[in-house]
Amino acid sequence: MSASLPIRRALFSVSDKTGLVEFARYLAGRGVEILSTGGTAKALREAGIAVVEVADHTGFPEMLDGRVKTLHPKIHGGLLGIRGNAEHEAAMAEHGIAPIDLLVVNLYPFEQTVARGADYDTCIENIDIGGPALIRGASKNHAAVTVVVDVEDYAVVQAEMEANNGATTFELRRRLAGIAYARTGAYDSAIWRFFSQQTGEPFPRRVVLAADLHQSLRYGENPHQKAAFYVAPQNRRPGVSSARQIQGKELSFNNINDTNAAYELVAEFERPAVAIIKHANPCGVAVGDDIATAYRAALANDPVSAFGGIVAVNRRLDAATAAEITQLFTEVVIAPEADDDAIAAFAAKKNLRLLLTGGLPDPAAQAMSFRTVAGGLLIQTRDNGVTTEADLKVVTKRAPTAQELADLLFAFRVCKHVKSNAVVYAKNGATVGIGAGQMSRVDSSRIAAWKSREAAEAAGHSEPGTVGSVVASDAFFPFADGLLAAAAAGATAVIQPGGSVRDAEVIAAADEAGLAMVFTGIRHFRH
Repeated sequence: MSASLPIRRALFSVSDKTGLVEFARYLAGRGVEILSTGGTAKALREAGIAVVEVADHTGFPEMLDGRVKTLHPKIHGGLLGIRGNAEHEAAMAEHGIAPIDLLVVNLYPFEQTVARGADYDTCIENIDIGGPALIRGASKNHAAVTVVVDVEDYAVVQAEMEANNGATTFELRRRLAGIAYARTGAYDSAIWRFFSQQTGEPFPRRVVLAADLHQSLRYGENPHQKAAFYVAPQNRRPGVSSARQIQGKELSFNNINDTNAAYELVAEFERPAVAIIKHANPCGVAVGDDIATAYRAALANDPVSAFGGIVAVNRRLDAATAAEITQLFTEVVIAPEADDDAIAAFAAKKNLRLLLTGGLPDPAAQAMSFRTVAGGLLIQTRDNGVTTEADLKVVTKRAPTAQELADLLFAFRVCKHVKSNAVVYAKNGATVGIGAGQMSRVDSSRIAAWKSREAAEAAGHSEPGTVGSVVASDAFFPFADGLLAAAAAGATAVIQPGGSVRDAEVIAAADEAGLAMVFTGIRHFRH
């Protein structure tokens, strides 16, 4: 292990040339010899910086369309040779291998090539071979070699050299080596994902995960927990990860989790929709002819719980709606876009976080979701099931009316985003009672009805919103008691997956109560 070591020779091979000339010019000014490959060498030479072509350094030309250029003993020996090891130094001297003290490499843009939808052969051609080999070799020998794979670290190395008379410390070289191995790991992960998608194998023998640090967080769910927000390139969806934060305090761990839940929910609807979320559960959801109407209807469901919540909308925010939202303390507002006047209205609430995403996530899109367990991962495809009228089976004597049918489909989409056991009452395109996360489905029915009565009393209404509503259940009613609790609350129609051994008993209870009931054949457990 060495301490500070001077940089006398550097090898550059980069596809992203951001900051390249400035960094190389600094090194050249300190007398560092610069080796480089074709395109990088050309850029440096055009900037008036002296550079030695790798082909001239090795005495071996680039070949096979540039596939072979740095794969040579004079390059890898210069990076891997152990300084102070007599045998290594003798071998290097015998074969004319000069030590390389600094490696600057960023890889072929494979991820970007795949992301822009390039054809198969173009993607394959953008798999870098020499770059990862250089990075891994130099990083292994970080006792003597400084490795830079991210352009933001040019300034870090430059500052260290300034502070140490042209040298770098072991501490920096070790830290950069870790960054470098993470980069090659992420790169290999991207290539693995590409091949996995090509073969259509959903659960391969090994899973390689990679993500980029997006934001360090003050703490996690609780102040004693540490946390950070990472963006996974393989799972990019419009939402919190893609959003511009226009104003407000730094997002917290819970803000990010709740905001994601809210935005995924409103993306389910074609009509203007608003969701108000608290602790990852909706406390009010509505659709309407416009966002302002939907917001008022969503808020009416549970205005008490909405205090300090997250508001998500699926349309451009206007000033009038923004003004209404600011009347209640709100942690985060997320929308695809916002008018300048709407942004100005939010500016009066300096702590409110306003996020604009530029788009909505596709509720039907395929993606993977991950959850940790002790010693392992649970991996599944995300719940992208979308129920339409064509999927419904009427199982009662009475079929739902057109209005009931519209509300049933609305309620079932909301139910998909409520923690199990979930029961949702809805009327006229708005939730009027939500029961979430209960161990008993009948308790979810009762809690939702109770919350509806409480909201009606607070608003001075003569009866709760559940009267004349429809009710959705995320899974089948195992007994008739949950359904009868909904009927007692005033529901007139029911949507549920079906599939219980007691379906006949539940259907008979629905018929006796005069309810219309439809089965979806799909459930939406959310744990």
